[in-house]
Amino acid sequence: MSNSESPNGPSAFDDAFRGDDVEQRIYGTILQTREPTTASAIADVADCDPKTARKYLGWFSELGIVTRHDGHPATYERNDAYFEWRRINQLAADHSIEDLQQRVRELSSRIEAYEDTYGAPTPAAVDAVTAAEASDDRTIDDIYGDLGNWATALEEQTRYERARQQRVSIDSQGI
Repeated sequence: MSNSESPNGPSAFDDAFRGDDVEQRIYGTILQTREPTTASAIADVADCDPKTARKYLGWFSELGIVTRHDGHPATYERNDAYFEWRRINQLAADHSIEDLQQRVRELSSRIEAYEDTYGAPTPAAVDAVTAAEASDDRTIDDIYGDLGNWATALEEQTRYERARQQRVSIDSQGI
């Protein structure tokens, strides 16, 4: 058995796209990249020819999935704004206006509770160490957990509100 195979589970992360066609392997590699990367490096991970990688990366660039940075060599980077746009479109398509409004209300209540608990408008305005020292029953890990959940709730609230607005616009146009 090779190092990438597991006797009791799925294949190792390195082989996550084994069996996919080359387009899917390149796409999957882009999803995992966190910084501008050359087509050759992407081709190595996707197990394909660099020329093939450049072809698909050019196409992904035209679609807005990746951003191409000119240079020698050119590099490619995942376009997070594209994936955010896709997520909002999917939320708008999958949920009614009422469902989206309800989720925005739930998130708003959660955010308000964090604001009240920490006496601050955002998680960035909270000094976690000071908050933990001032608490009788909360550890620093609890505080950091709250701050992370608060930041996530803020992001989700924005996302759901944008999806709600999009859905209102679509419904008012009768699309």
